[in-house]
Amino acid sequence: MRTALIMFPTSEGDSLYHLMTRTVNGEFLFDDTDKEMLRKIIIQVADYCGVDALTYALLCNHLHLLLMIFRAAPVADAELLRRYGVLYPTPTKYQAARLEVIQAQLETNGPEAVAWRQRQLRLMGDVSSFMKLVKQRFTIWYNRTHHRFGTLWAERYKSVLLENDAPAILPTAVYIDLNAVRAGIVEDPKDYHFCGYAAAVAGDLRAQRGIMAITRCATWADAQAVYRQVMFGTAAGAREHGKVLSVEAFEKVAKEGGKLPLATVLRCRLRYLTATAVLGSRLFVEAQLAAYRRNTGLRLNRGPRPLPGFTDWKGLVALRGLRRRAFT
Repeated sequence: MRTALIMFPTSEGDSLYHLMTRTVNGEFLFDDTDKEMLRKIIIQVADYCGVDALTYALLCNHLHLLLMIFRAAPVADAELLRRYGVLYPTPTKYQAARLEVIQAQLETNGPEAVAWRQRQLRLMGDVSSFMKLVKQRFTIWYNRTHHRFGTLWAERYKSVLLENDAPAILPTAVYIDLNAVRAGIVEDPKDYHFCGYAAAVAGDLRAQRGIMAITRCATWADAQAVYRQVMFGTAAGAREHGKVLSVEAFEKVAKEGGKLPLATVLRCRLRYLTATAVLGSRLFVEAQLAAYRRNTGLRLNRGPRPLPGFTDWKGLVALRGLRRRAFT
């Protein structure tokens, strides 16, 4: 049986994940109403878990998320109650009554309140808890709405742990927001309502803050200018003219020793952004690998993999290598 390779950050600092999951059999199940509910659930669960969805793309059969997990910090009881109210805005009669008891016990630090606090804190700032809540809550809503039962998602989610400030962060975010363009749904990502960039352009302050964090810009105007130029410079512009860099041309230039811009290489080898498990500097990848071995007891007979010499990778290496034939 294949062992799941899910990496967790080794430090107490902020960590960034590219998360992906798809529907069972890859079926095209989600209409616009479903996507809107999925977006609402993602925002609710992110608020509850104390994490931040910097950008996202919700398609008919899969989703992508760029998720920021913040460094561990104490959470006050008042904030725990607020987050609980976000996740359960209309609690049942029993939940409301029990919450009143918990609120009273929190003031005296009673045993029931202590147990409740511990259960909530275990779900905070954890990528696995976040994805489990999102998928479970949406599955319940979707099955009830569409009069179906059974599993909705094909498998466990995939994740790539990205090093903060690494040069792959901006191309990863752009890759996510250009999903609808690559799928031929729209010609401009601002016209696809179910991605982070379109939400930001429409005035969603949360989405704007996400793009600002990705681009490291202090204002939305600056962030929008930088982000849009990168998007159209890497993928959208090429598709508007009906030209896509072929694998054959890519390999030919590589064999001849030509160096391609980092954004161009990542556009041709999109799996670097989705299937490498960890992407960052050699020191960062080695630290994650050592922590994985220490936490699991597995030897994991692999090490940091240098990326192909097609371009200046600006120090990027990966934990998981890719098969040579697997161009996407």
